[in-house]
Amino acid sequence: MKYFFAIWIPVLMFTNLVISQGTITHKVESGETINDIAKKYQVTPYDIYKLNPDAQRKLSPKMMLLIPAKAALKKVATPAEITHKVLPKETLFGIEKKYNVSDADLKKANPFLETEGLQIDQVLVIPSKNATKPKVVLQEKPLYHDVLPKETKFSIAKKYGITIAELEKKNPEIVANLTIGSHLLIKGNPAKNAVVLSQKEPVRQEVVAAPVKKYATYEVKPKETLYSLSKMFDMSQEELLVLNPELKNGVEIGMLLKVPAGSASSAVQENKVYADLTPKINGVRKKMVMLLPFNVARVEGDSVNSVVEQLKKDKFLNMTLDFYAGALMAIDSAKTLGLPIDVQIIDSEEKKYGSDIAAVVKANNLQTADAVVGPFYQNNAETTARLLAANNVPVISPLSKDAGNSIANLYQSVPVNDVLKAAMFDYMRSKKGNIVAVVDRKKESVIQYLKLNQPDVRLVPLTERGSVAAETLRGMLVAGRMNYVVMETANTMMIKATIASMLSAMADYQVQLVILEANETLDTDEISFSNLVKLKLMYPSVTRDNNSPEGVVFENKFRKINSIAPSDYAVRGFDVTFDTMMRLMQNKPFEETVNAVATEQFENKFEYYKKDNAGYINKGVYIMYYDTDLTEKVAN
Repeated sequence: MKYFFAIWIPVLMFTNLVISQGTITHKVESGETINDIAKKYQVTPYDIYKLNPDAQRKLSPKMMLLIPAKAALKKVATPAEITHKVLPKETLFGIEKKYNVSDADLKKANPFLETEGLQIDQVLVIPSKNATKPKVVLQEKPLYHDVLPKETKFSIAKKYGITIAELEKKNPEIVANLTIGSHLLIKGNPAKNAVVLSQKEPVRQEVVAAPVKKYATYEVKPKETLYSLSKMFDMSQEELLVLNPELKNGVEIGMLLKVPAGSASSAVQENKVYADLTPKINGVRKKMVMLLPFNVARVEGDSVNSVVEQLKKDKFLNMTLDFYAGALMAIDSAKTLGLPIDVQIIDSEEKKYGSDIAAVVKANNLQTADAVVGPFYQNNAETTARLLAANNVPVISPLSKDAGNSIANLYQSVPVNDVLKAAMFDYMRSKKGNIVAVVDRKKESVIQYLKLNQPDVRLVPLTERGSVAAETLRGMLVAGRMNYVVMETANTMMIKATIASMLSAMADYQVQLVILEANETLDTDEISFSNLVKLKLMYPSVTRDNNSPEGVVFENKFRKINSIAPSDYAVRGFDVTFDTMMRLMQNKPFEETVNAVATEQFENKFEYYKKDNAGYINKGVYIMYYDTDLTEKVAN
């Protein structure tokens, strides 16, 4: 099975928990965010910031945080309160109507609804009109936030797990405009010494009529879901259902929806058309720079190992040389086409946790470049982009699949994991499939991803031993439609049970096995390859195998030059380099060509979209499947 490569170093990660006096200590793991930690312990980010003020400035790996124990945060229940367990397809609107409670009261009684939203199997406290006010063990202290450049009301509210309305209510001065440096009250009441308006002069209060909401009509497009539509129009699923009750029966292509005016045109990004870029030569030479981590000084300075021995041991150096070999073929192709491009290849001298990239940028005057490919590591690519942002020099990150920070001139050429997953679900929905998921209880991150991003996907109940019963899975299948079974587990017995259940159902149902990411267990001898072929195992991938005549020519030429078949890194070196050069040859700014056209090279797609904040991500994903001729083919 072929999966996309990644630069990685195994890291031993662990968490120490200590219970004491109503708090828990948590050691921050690499890549964790304050929201991840808050969800893990079922508290809000604000609860963590109250006990750990330093965490507001920076969250670092191995940092020890105090987490309030759940018992310390629970409000004292009153006899008048009743509970409600959330069932599939229920909405906040429906529950509030059923119990005749307001949205504000329900969310006040269940604060987690503001951060987690409504989820199946949640137990909600239903407040009674006659109930006494709940007593809270912890008292809120004022929490402030100083607005930084590029921050928005949305990003600040999201950071602290509150709504924009709550933020504006606490800080009325930002209703009209949010300014850099504003000292915002996030939670609690203002401190006694807080600055207040002088009362020497009476403050005039004007009665302003509430603005009349305007609405527009939006036509549902392929692959859109209730979740994606709510995100598109910046409203909750419940609010969308109130405006469009017909959505309760499902989202259908061509439906006309009532939505807030002015939101659709700015939020929608149409799928780009794939096209071959034809160079438009006007005599102006372009300059492209490649920052590759050869680390020549370190290699030459190794007096113990010869260069040959280092090549045998150093996988990172081998990867760099493979990428370089592919890039050289792309540069040679550009020369054959007569493209007026000057290519400068520079040693970025980078390591995973350090590089003097600023000195490299300055010494080589990279501000004059038309595009920069590299460096390899995400943090170094981001540093390069920041240094060249003032000159708007495009920086293409060639290998990292980290989501990274949003920088206007940074282009992430590798689709991140969430993009791969989303592409897989979009494909299944485009086929009108019935989607169910078999997820190992240990895969908590996958369960949370499905609940937050794919709420309509049903989880198959597991047995007490954590396996799958054939009759349970069969009961969730639908006749006359393709039933996609998303399987996420590394447990051999659970995989075998899932496969056996699907095979037994094939006589009566259409079924196909789906995985969201690489699964090494499927490559072991214990799992029958023929069964995976029968179930047409399907998965999202960044790359494909190109067996076309052009692909064969490329492989033969590479083999002739380098006496070896091209690796994945070599092919990517060609694809990224050639795609960048062809975009530079369009007589348009690089960003304009990215916005207009998607491309496909030998084994990689480049379908760039602007991120919500800044910069671009690649959504060019292949949906691969095992075909009956024992080969892997592209489904989309």
